[in-house]
Amino acid sequence: MDSEAMRKDLLECYQRSSIRGLKQATKWAAELLLSLTKTIESNGLGDDLSADMSDIHNSHSSIEVIHVMTDPMYIMAKSCYDLNEFERTTFLTKNSSVSEIRFLYFYSRYLSAEKKRLDRMSETNCMATDSAVKLFTDLKDELQDLYFTNNDFNLDSYLLYVYAIVLLKLELTWEAKEVLAKSVGLDPLNWCSWHQLSFIIDDKSQLEVLQLPNHWFKKFFLGDIYLELQLNEEALTLYTSLQQSFNSCNYLLSQIAITKHNLRDVDGAIELFKQIRQSDPTRLDTMDIYSNLLYVKEMRTELSSLAHSANDIDPFRVETCCIIANFYSLRGQHPKAVVYFQRALQLNPRHLSAWTLMGHEYMEMKNTGAAIQAYRSAIKCNKRDYRAWYGLGQTYDIMKMHAYSLYYYSVAHCLRPNDSRMMIATGETLEKLERNNDAIKCYWKAGGIGLFRLASLYERLKEDDRAAVAYTDFISRVSNLDINDKQNIIHSSDMAHSYRFLSNYHLNNGDLKLAQLAAHKCSQFAETRDEGKSLLKEIQKKCSQIE
Repeated sequence: MDSEAMRKDLLECYQRSSIRGLKQATKWAAELLLSLTKTIESNGLGDDLSADMSDIHNSHSSIEVIHVMTDPMYIMAKSCYDLNEFERTTFLTKNSSVSEIRFLYFYSRYLSAEKKRLDRMSETNCMATDSAVKLFTDLKDELQDLYFTNNDFNLDSYLLYVYAIVLLKLELTWEAKEVLAKSVGLDPLNWCSWHQLSFIIDDKSQLEVLQLPNHWFKKFFLGDIYLELQLNEEALTLYTSLQQSFNSCNYLLSQIAITKHNLRDVDGAIELFKQIRQSDPTRLDTMDIYSNLLYVKEMRTELSSLAHSANDIDPFRVETCCIIANFYSLRGQHPKAVVYFQRALQLNPRHLSAWTLMGHEYMEMKNTGAAIQAYRSAIKCNKRDYRAWYGLGQTYDIMKMHAYSLYYYSVAHCLRPNDSRMMIATGETLEKLERNNDAIKCYWKAGGIGLFRLASLYERLKEDDRAAVAYTDFISRVSNLDINDKQNIIHSSDMAHSYRFLSNYHLNNGDLKLAQLAAHKCSQFAETRDEGKSLLKEIQKKCSQIE
């Protein structure tokens, strides 16, 4: 794709989004535009760029934008909109026929209804609320009439976007998909429609059915979808290729960091977030995910520094509240962590990560009822959040309601099929339900630590030959891991138990050489040191008797 054409598209996207008050799309276009400009200038195309900029400012689209921005009605309405006075914006714009002003009218009505719904959710601190359903239904009916009767409405990509997000609020997902696909077909530069569509695609096959335009924005759209569907290898390949045009783009770096996080490459993700902080230390977008990584690695100093920095920048950002909550959680102050997650949800009751992590905190506090409510709220935000499903499985497992636990673990496994943790949890639950054959299949598929669970199950069932094979396979696979993976994934007690069983097994079967090797390893672990030494003495005694 030609860099100059990409620049024109981003400028158009920025102007169209900005004039309509679509702030996130405006920031997205601006961030890519800045990165693209630096890439072009580094390639020595600055003079051509100046000429190109002149052409863009004199374009027909820019003239239309200038005309709208000088309209007194638009100026007044947009001023109220920027101050979140959505009811007033609606009143001022209801009789206008100008496309951009009509958009402000419908979008302000949507935002007003959404604000009332979120305010009610913040008061009750739960996801279940019907307070704004009638407002959304009335707005949907009006937009639907225009959709089927008004040709001008059907030719406006941004009005179709508003219609689609209203449909989504009423859970009319399939209708919303068709409207959003039509929206991006009319205007491929409408990033809001692309981005919203990425959240409601259930699988890759739906992309062909929707017949989307083959515009370069589609690559970013596909990257979002791959992340949502946990197709992390495809997402990483796509985002890496986009870096050729958008060198050192913090948005792309953050997306790649999230991808590495999903692939459990925690160290690689942390390095990318460090690069982002170094280039733009005031950027708070996705920094809550960075704090999750620091929490997992127990990097107290770095997490403390991030929390203080975020609090200095903006203490009333959702990301800041989540970062501080993670900081308190790492210190074991779980009630304080819950308070900050609740603050985050008061700012944005649909912040998925805050609901899920608050559920984890309630689990640490042994408050299973509140944990279940938090996890269920996370699922209402996004049904594809495997962490919430997995958390529900763990909660019901603690409550010894294993049939419920099995269901939630199964859903988590479907959402994240390549994660061995989901498969092992499913296998352990099946084992508790005495479905040993199904548990064995799960452990085999899981591999890695799952082989230890498999061997333990065989040992419990008195199938020593199969247990020995599984323990041997487990040790073989562990030996191929690097030292960091061994420390993060494998417990020393599992290795000690494996060597102890194998030493006894080979001793009973008369294979003294293998028994001696296993006993030597067994004596190297604190848990089995004495038993290992005892086994070595017994093996030496048998060897002397044979001699």
